[in-house]
Amino acid sequence: MNTPSHAIVNLALFSQFSLPQANLAIAVGAILPDFPIFLFYGWAKFIRKLPERQIWSESYWQPGLQNWVALFHSIPVAILVAIWADYCGWETGKWLFMSMVFHSLGDLPVHHDDAHRHFFPFSDYRLISPISYWDPQHYGRIVAGVEVLAVWVATAVSFPGVASSIGKGLMVTIAGLSAIAYVYIYARPLVQDYKKG
Repeated sequence: MNTPSHAIVNLALFSQFSLPQANLAIAVGAILPDFPIFLFYGWAKFIRKLPERQIWSESYWQPGLQNWVALFHSIPVAILVAIWADYCGWETGKWLFMSMVFHSLGDLPVHHDDAHRHFFPFSDYRLISPISYWDPQHYGRIVAGVEVLAVWVATAVSFPGVASSIGKGLMVTIAGLSAIAYVYIYARPLVQDYKKG
């Protein structure tokens, strides 16, 4: 799933169990697993000025970076820290790390050749799913459409529980941009191909 989608879907999933005060921790926890990837991309693109192809086909797969990505996507590590936070009475930490768990659970079924090691450091296993959230060769067009629909439903579900007008504005913006991106990336080329044919 795309990173912003995780935040909205997680807010909807947890809204039945958490207080509104937990919303920020849930949103941060939902995007935190991808943080090392964003840092790496910023460094590779804007400091090293590497071409996109080299960034994603070579540099991204370096063992050091992959270990950080695996750690931030580790389901067992996030569960253990969430249990520890709950034991210590740290509510914010509990929701943050549980949201990280749900980010990774959302990623498991929609990553093909870019699958993460979700059981690191206990295992280097990668679940190679037959579907991808982005790759058209692995049903990416369909999965991306389902993701946009999920974001819109999750926005409707969690919107009433978000007290902040900034938070509500961000949710609506993300939902709108997800639909625009889907049309631009997947639907527009189909229309152009139809016109050519």
